Amino acid sequence: MSDTAKKGILVVSFGTSHEDTRAVTIDAIEKEIGAAFTDCKIYRAWTSKMILARIEKRDHIHYDNVAEAMERMKKDGITDVIIQPTHVMNGVENDLMKKDVLAYADHFQSVKFGAPLLTTEEDNEYVVKAVADEFPVIKDKETALVLMGHGTEHYANAVYAALDYRFKDMGYENVIVGTVEGYPEIDQVMKQLGKCGVKKVVIAPFMIVAGDHAKNDMAGEEEDSWKNIISKAGYEVQTVLKGLGEYESIRKLFVEHAREAV
Repeated sequence: MSDTAKKGILVVSFGTSHEDTRAVTIDAIEKEIGAAFTDCKIYRAWTSKMILARIEKRDHIHYDNVAEAMERMKKDGITDVIIQPTHVMNGVENDLMKKDVLAYADHFQSVKFGAPLLTTEEDNEYVVKAVADEFPVIKDKETALVLMGHGTEHYANAVYAALDYRFKDMGYENVIVGTVEGYPEIDQVMKQLGKCGVKKVVIAPFMIVAGDHAKNDMAGEEEDSWKNIISKAGYEVQTVLKGLGEYESIRKLFVEHAREAV
């Protein structure tokens, strides 16, 4: 970037309609990136059309999608752009985001992409340590930690199995990674719990925000919530409604990924 460059960072998130979790996750990540890049203007874009429409209808608030944010930066005279996603992996949302960004690439002197959360093996190892620090209860071998990821049909879904393997390789046999919409599912989680020989289970979201999936699919009162399925199997269950974006260490990793893109 030249000395006369007008720099911008676009923080791209899936989004959430839950204000409580947004404030302590997406907002917090954006603030930390802004604090680390004081010479850059911070912009926001969300990729979920459904969430954007819901917020506009319910709250009369408009958040930009990626194309709108690129247009906004262009009008503001931004010359050099870093795109930093808060996505967990290089999945379909990240692919679509890149496509939308690159359609505007000719309007800027430079466009660079920061990496999603889990991109390298070093990221996986870092995140395992971050989760272990957040949940010291996993040192108790009578307690298992079940992490609920989102899951996807995209091939990037393999990152969940890789992360589960990484936990066990680093000595955390009682940490189990599952997904709502991919593989491993709750059936595989239950099999793993059976092998652990534990009495207590802590369930937490492995998602940036603790939104609909965390509040309903994970911790809800419906019969098919993970909390109730695991509880009915005879385990003492505790749910933790804390998105990954609330972990200081996770926010630091996103800042580091943005730095690596410079």
